[in-house]
Amino acid sequence: MKLRRLVASLAVSTAVLLAGALPAPAAQAQETGGRRPVVFVHGFSGSAAQFDTQARRLAGNGYRIGLIEAHEYDSLFQVNTREQVYAGLDARIDRLLARSRADKVDLLAHSLGTSLMQEYLRSSPERAAKVAHYVNLDGASSADQPGGVPTLAVWGEGSAERQVGGAENVRFPEMSHTQVVSSPETFTRFYEFFTGRRPRTTDVAEERGPVWLSGRAVLFPSNVGAEGTRVEVYRVDPRTGERGSKRPVAAFLIGQDGSWGPFRGDGDAHYEFAVVWPTSVHHLYFQPFRRSDALVRLLTSRPGEGVSGLMESSERHTNLVINRQKEWWGDQGAAGDSLRVNGLELLNPANAPRAKRAIGIFVYDAGVDGVTDLAAPIPQFFAQPFLTAMDAFLPAKRRPLTVVSTPRGGHGERDVLTVPALPSNGHRISINFDDYTG
Repeated sequence: MKLRRLVASLAVSTAVLLAGALPAPAAQAQETGGRRPVVFVHGFSGSAAQFDTQARRLAGNGYRIGLIEAHEYDSLFQVNTREQVYAGLDARIDRLLARSRADKVDLLAHSLGTSLMQEYLRSSPERAAKVAHYVNLDGASSADQPGGVPTLAVWGEGSAERQVGGAENVRFPEMSHTQVVSSPETFTRFYEFFTGRRPRTTDVAEERGPVWLSGRAVLFPSNVGAEGTRVEVYRVDPRTGERGSKRPVAAFLIGQDGSWGPFRGDGDAHYEFAVVWPTSVHHLYFQPFRRSDALVRLLTSRPGEGVSGLMESSERHTNLVINRQKEWWGDQGAAGDSLRVNGLELLNPANAPRAKRAIGIFVYDAGVDGVTDLAAPIPQFFAQPFLTAMDAFLPAKRRPLTVVSTPRGGHGERDVLTVPALPSNGHRISINFDDYTG
């Protein structure tokens, strides 16, 4: 109730002033530094989140973050048609070209997005003429380079017969589907393809001084803006997840397109992004951003709707959604991943097999019986692409929940996020781990 009273007491004018008073980041400069604008098109149930790490890598190699964008859409095609997706992309490319004064853009697409972009590039010579390079990420094969645009095709695990004719085809057979998008190896290949030289670094290099953060609050998976909500940003204690102050460091009213920000932050800080709905609050936690980021995505849903609406809630237990843009492997032994909540290992061969390609994990007390049962995944989630769920009783209102990810390939490195154990009848919690190590 204290949180709700706090939300109610914050004046709307404060949000407007906070949003309007913040200066535009330096990344909004018009000059391209000799580099073309970059546009990423996601796949099924995707968003800009899959490309967020690569955008920060590009920025660390001299790209302007204001010229790195994602073209998002409803991959179920319930709120948009393919033609509307293409028309929106036309407008985006024209805007980026006008802003940057570049001759063309560089275009990347993943999974379902590759089918769309192959069709888009073939639809008219005028469209293809505005694209300098196209990167086809683990998606549709093609007999030739779409629209005659120079193409790099990057493939992960799966059939070695997949290819784009006439293109440079690169294969990483040990990489999973989403990992192909976010990996440093893929970054190196498309950076060389775009610029003709190797990147200075593949790390998400720390930025000196303050960082500027902005993005969108959107409904999953449609990418429709979470209109009418309020986003409040709090700096939190990494040891407990508790807020450092009662008032947010930034607050924004969310309009139709879901955009929020920018706000000036600290690259080493831990932040909570609270999406405030009329009847509940969705709390989203991230690892420190390290550098400015314009593609931060707050994936949410209306209370009681979407896949989150399938999670049972009560005042006795906490619900978690744990995301990473690199699949969770629970059946690969030492070559796989570990994910623990207060010492409880969540992953196993049944609920997170490599073949599931899960990047989103839902954790809650199924049946509201106070019993943890990890023997099998929860069927209604496991039936969805890229999702899994498990029955774990996480008591609310007690000690904080410390979530520890030990990612494969990280040489034992651990990523840790600690969050308050908030009751699920009024609060949702999403934890977002980085898809890289180091």
